[in-house]
Amino acid sequence: MVSLSSKHQKTLERVFANPVRSDVAWKDIETLLAALGADISEGAGSRVRIALNGVRAVFHRPHPQKETDKGALKSMRRFLEEAGVKP
Repeated sequence: MVSLSSKHQKTLERVFANPVRSDVAWKDIETLLAALGADISEGAGSRVRIALNGVRAVFHRPHPQKETDKGALKSMRRFLEEAGVKP
């Protein structure tokens, strides 16, 4: 597994925290994904295409708020688990 900085490790723990958090900034998640080696590309509008360890997903970048909503965070958790990433 990739060695993560303490900030990335903390973001990963926040993504997997129970109960699901509502204060995780999307840019922190994107930075974590990049550190994990994910391929991130822009889609139409606010869509972001992500590929990691052979798993692909499309997420919507939150706006106007910068925090990721709980539903998207659950989806991100599922995506990371399918890609073999756990805290």
